[in-house]
Amino acid sequence: MHDEHPHPLLAQVPLTLSPFLSLPTSVPLPYSYKSLPSTLPPSILSAQHPAYVVSSTGTSATPDQILSSCVALQQHLQKLENDARKELKDWQDRRRAEDLAEKRRLAPGWLDNDVHIIRPDNTEEAGAAAQSQPDLMDTRPPVERKEDQQGEELDRVFGGLKV
Repeated sequence: MHDEHPHPLLAQVPLTLSPFLSLPTSVPLPYSYKSLPSTLPPSILSAQHPAYVVSSTGTSATPDQILSSCVALQQHLQKLENDARKELKDWQDRRRAEDLAEKRRLAPGWLDNDVHIIRPDNTEEAGAAAQSQPDLMDTRPPVERKEDQQGEELDRVFGGLKV
């Protein structure tokens, strides 16, 4: 109001000056004091968050955007790792199958089951050749030997040496 016409309630309060009463003094501010900005940041309750995280390149993003990009990167790396593990397992299975096929080619029947007995296949030609010519270990030498018979027998065993 005006000094000439004080408020009626204030006019009823007497003002006295007492030597025992001291008025408050101003408090000195510390050197690290920073004044508040003139504008307040937007409310965190709003749906749209401002992009206040600024990178060294000058781009800015919200923490939610950074978190979602990190999760996407983690999923991408997990997918790459799973693909690499699957590819490695496929390669190992292929290599194992190739080794097994090579071993079966060299020794058929050896790795097919738990019985490890190798038996050659008897063909008619091999059977006929084996029957027509007896094995030298199975035949008994004649009891009486002559010099000519011993030479013929040596020729038969080691092959003829035509001198």
